[in-house]
Amino acid sequence: MNDSVLMLTIMAAIGLGTPIVFATVGEILAERSGILNLGVQGMMLFGAVVGFWATFQTGSLWLGVFLAVVAGAAISVIHAFNSVTLRVSQIVSGLALTIFGTGVAIFIGRAGASPLVGRPSREIFEPIFPQSLADIPLVGPLIFGHDALVYLSWVIVAIASYYLFHTRPGLTVRAVGEDPASAEAAGINVSRVRYIHVMLGGALAGLGGAYFSLALVPSWQDNPIGSAGWIAIALVILASWRPWRALWVAYLFGAAGRVNFTFQTLEINIPSNLLAMLPFLLAIVAMLILASGKRARLLGAPEALGVPYFREER
Repeated sequence: MNDSVLMLTIMAAIGLGTPIVFATVGEILAERSGILNLGVQGMMLFGAVVGFWATFQTGSLWLGVFLAVVAGAAISVIHAFNSVTLRVSQIVSGLALTIFGTGVAIFIGRAGASPLVGRPSREIFEPIFPQSLADIPLVGPLIFGHDALVYLSWVIVAIASYYLFHTRPGLTVRAVGEDPASAEAAGINVSRVRYIHVMLGGALAGLGGAYFSLALVPSWQDNPIGSAGWIAIALVILASWRPWRALWVAYLFGAAGRVNFTFQTLEINIPSNLLAMLPFLLAIVAMLILASGKRARLLGAPEALGVPYFREER
């Protein structure tokens, strides 16, 4: 029963969706404060390579994860400075950060006399519960068949959801994202709120990148995350800027990544290239919605998303 096609697809959806959950929730936090971050791809790659390098050098998975989180937060400061302090185009800044992060990740992976490229990780994340629990029919794999970071993703989703919609600081974040002028008139430091939440978004993107290089693809490649960062940005829209919905749409994307193998198992003849396109077609549709501000606001986008705040104009 645990080896059925459906169960294997669900387990693959959770595994493939977990790094997207981290990145999507991080992007929701940034966008709720009014900052559009198109640099998620670069942040994830930077976190992936730093986490892999640290684990490879020290043999400590958790040190690698910690440094990946720090790396993601650190590189996100560039976007925060450009968007909040310099008030440049958030789209241009994010795209530049993606190029920068990708280039740095490739450089680190190939630098030195013994480059990381092609090397397996010294340690990888594995399920934390005994196999006997994971073998329990139906419930076992779904509840006990995961590594620590999968459970951490559930905790982060719960915390982010509670924080945004049930706490005063969360209300402050949403107020800044909707109307920064009114928020500042109420005594809120708009710049500080935006800096903090862009950095939180970067930290979670770095964590998502580390999951790729230390769990899903535990050997270094030039781009182990594929287009996960772009998918995360699109899924924010499909999740209507709500963390709990982000969990499910990320798993839906994970299932879409597995659907090709599932259909082959079921002997359903659909061209594999067509199936591989589905997640990215979904992402394109979501990005088109984001480009149309009116439609995005109907789905729940913050009113001031992507709009530089000029204090002197309030």
